[in-house]
Amino acid sequence: MPTHPPSSTPDARVLARELAAVPAGATATLRGWVHRRRVLASVTFVVLRDRSGLAQVVVKSPAAIDAVQALPEETVVEVTGTVCANASAPGGAELVDPTFSALTEPALAPRAPLWRPTFEAGLPTRLDHAAVTLRHPRHRAAWQIAGASMRGFRSALGQLEFTEIATPKLVGAATESGATVFTVDYFGRTAYLAQSPQLYKQMLVGVFERVFEVGPVFRAETHDTVRHLAQYTSLDAEMGFIRDHRDVLAVLRTAIAGMVAAIETDAAEAAALLGVQLPRVPEEFPVIHFRDALVMVGADPDEPDLSPAHERTLSEWAAKAHDSDFLAVEGYPMAKRPFYTHPEGAPASEGPPNDHPGVATARYSNSFDLLFRGLELTTGGQRLHRPSDYVAAMARTGTDPSVLAGYLEAFAHGMPPHGGFAIGLERWVGRLVGAENIREVALFPRDLSRLSP
Repeated sequence: MPTHPPSSTPDARVLARELAAVPAGATATLRGWVHRRRVLASVTFVVLRDRSGLAQVVVKSPAAIDAVQALPEETVVEVTGTVCANASAPGGAELVDPTFSALTEPALAPRAPLWRPTFEAGLPTRLDHAAVTLRHPRHRAAWQIAGASMRGFRSALGQLEFTEIATPKLVGAATESGATVFTVDYFGRTAYLAQSPQLYKQMLVGVFERVFEVGPVFRAETHDTVRHLAQYTSLDAEMGFIRDHRDVLAVLRTAIAGMVAAIETDAAEAAALLGVQLPRVPEEFPVIHFRDALVMVGADPDEPDLSPAHERTLSEWAAKAHDSDFLAVEGYPMAKRPFYTHPEGAPASEGPPNDHPGVATARYSNSFDLLFRGLELTTGGQRLHRPSDYVAAMARTGTDPSVLAGYLEAFAHGMPPHGGFAIGLERWVGRLVGAENIREVALFPRDLSRLSP
């Protein structure tokens, strides 16, 4: 269970989770939302909700009962009363003989009661009124898991001497050829919302050597599926002086282990509420080559990518053969990877400049996808770092070098062998909690049709 220091505000507000630590008979003040009212013949129970959880208030005096009747659920209140031990109350203690003060006007009723175990309305209603429905403990818990995951990611990479960066989200050129982008009128010029921080984090390897970013990325997805969003949160990392993509995979393993550990310490109650079974992160992820993966799933050997059904089959195999929720598929075809991807071959730090297959002729790449419980979670790998390789890569993809002049300058002035990865936060959380639709774990999802709230 996570430990929390007591609140230390000037007016000595007590949080719900702290109530049991207050001596019985002492006076305490709670502030929060009226989560639920249970009106019985001679007593009314009020459950108060704050950022730490729930606390019960017992109301018996006629004057206090009348006051509570004027405080609908979700009204923000202050309650002062006497602490009383009660094993059946949330946290093992409750307030009695309370005095209520409304801190706002009486609240409107939510679209569905937030005190019920599940929110009794469909996903469209929930998303249309997210500012209120996110208050439901189960919906709130999903993002508590996300928040802990981000803290764990930052902590794990910080311990490896990565520098956190913040890159532009308005860019002058698309990051990845072939991907759909959002265009923006930028003072009369055409700009784009960044599909990823990829080019910037590579450039900054030349400055800091190891970098990471947690931030939004944008994809103009023209299809509406349960696993895609037009804006999502990406956990990106890039590191220099690697031998090949296996070094990147090792750091990815450390990052995910840190995310799991942070959920255990910072969001244990949220995970328990949602019935999350946290994965065991192995010392090394099991790895299979792309060509072998195609054989295993019975696909055409010339297939350029894995389908969702293939990913599920491969994950089932990893669970049985390796007792692992994770499987890295390496060696994706160069044709399916961005222009900056390093071809499969000898480690980039060894041998003469041309010790690997040519960028224009190599079939497979030093890249990977990490599958987690049947779903692609991460894409990563080794990048090109020699200027001559970029000349060949841009010729192969028909990319105009002048469009990426600032990016290419970094390589002309010396860049180490490097690589990185990106984790989709919402995909990670969605898989952990067993969400049927990725929108269930996004705060305010953006997709083909949704631009508000």
